[in-house]
Amino acid sequence: MSAAQISTTTPPARRSRRWALAAATAAAAVVVPLALFAPAGASVPPPAPGWTQVWADDFNGPAGSLPSGNNWIFDLGHGYPGGPANWGTGEIAAHTNNPANISLDGGGNLRITPLRDGAGNWTSARIETHRGDFQAPAGGVLAIESRLQMPNVTGQAAIGYWPAFWALGTPYRGNYWNWPGIGEFDIMENVNGINSVWGVLHCGVNPGGPCNETTGIGANRPCPGASCQSAFHTYRFEWDRSVSPNQLRWYVDGQQFHSVSQDRFDAATWANMTNHGYFVILNVAIGGAFPNALHGGVTPVAATVPGRPMVVDYVSVQQRGGGGGNPTTSTTTSTTGPPPAGGSAYSRWEAERFAAQSGVITESTSDSGGGQNIGGAGNGDWVQYRGVDFGGSGARQFQARVASGAGGGVSGLVEVRLDSRSGPVIGSFAVGNTGGWQSWRTVPANVTATTGVHDVYLTFASGQPADFVNVNWFTFATS
Repeated sequence: MSAAQISTTTPPARRSRRWALAAATAAAAVVVPLALFAPAGASVPPPAPGWTQVWADDFNGPAGSLPSGNNWIFDLGHGYPGGPANWGTGEIAAHTNNPANISLDGGGNLRITPLRDGAGNWTSARIETHRGDFQAPAGGVLAIESRLQMPNVTGQAAIGYWPAFWALGTPYRGNYWNWPGIGEFDIMENVNGINSVWGVLHCGVNPGGPCNETTGIGANRPCPGASCQSAFHTYRFEWDRSVSPNQLRWYVDGQQFHSVSQDRFDAATWANMTNHGYFVILNVAIGGAFPNALHGGVTPVAATVPGRPMVVDYVSVQQRGGGGGNPTTSTTTSTTGPPPAGGSAYSRWEAERFAAQSGVITESTSDSGGGQNIGGAGNGDWVQYRGVDFGGSGARQFQARVASGAGGGVSGLVEVRLDSRSGPVIGSFAVGNTGGWQSWRTVPANVTATTGVHDVYLTFASGQPADFVNVNWFTFATS
């Protein structure tokens, strides 16, 4: 769902929308086989032949419990810290992790339920995947899919409802002002209870640019058979790097209704949108630019009713073919490393498997084990690793595999922070020239005793503007 910030004086984080329903006509229907039309609450259906499941959540669990914290991050309040207000969309509901707003129903579904209190204040919920490395492999295809039912509300009672299932370029994490260049794939959007699904691409610059921001490049169509609000439907997005030019495609219940081709864009725009991974978002907004535009006035209205949930059966990420590697994700890193997001602090974390970064590059390494390292780190740069589990015993040491070819007098600090790139430093070490950018050594540092699960940030500080360090991997220890 994204939408650009309403202000035109600052970069948007999500876009406003000025769709006229007649302006976004459906593409010619192309049908792809769905793995299975399962009843709501069933397990994630198996991928179709030739496809492999990369990640999934079937939302099984006790009624009233929150969705898995290993899979999802709760976005709280009215915006990211340091990001645009009201998530950049003008929506008015505060997002919470209150089970009344977001919880499992005990039947294999997730429910995101907007509520309004006696004073007229709205609350809802928004979650995003810990993993931010969802990217089509070179020569292959990535699919992001969900089976869900939009809030079952129509007419005046639905004015201001804005459910969405979408993916946002991972470089947005920690920056919050680089939209739309980092890309956004709106897989399912709907507003005001209209029987239609919108699929939209956002890219380039705002306003205008190759994606016609803040509107984006989109299409919409009614849901097949039963209305979008009255039944479950399967919404799917495919990013296809097996064809030339590459293709982006949108489907509902296996019927293609929108596509965008790589040759529509200049090389820089396409690269900025596709040379990184994405994370997946589920949310129900109330009010904002898109519902306002289609209503022709401010939403919600007095007649809008609270309490109508978006019900999500599953979310699945699948892959077909490929194997040539991603621009920023190595396929040859050591098998001793943890998953890209979530894992033990005491495993070896391959540095290039970050969830988000600013200022670094990835490159092939000559260090033992091969794979890739991050490089070009200098003052103010940072990398983020999601869901690092320190357990209950307390990590007291950090060590990292580093190399430097920095010029004479150039050195800096590799710092460890928890949960925020501006949080307190819990440990650090200094590094200067090691004999070359591929001349590796392992450097230890003490850290403040740490337990629990945290996002770990490596931040880089130097008194000189030049790059000073490469990092291949890091790990923690209890002593």
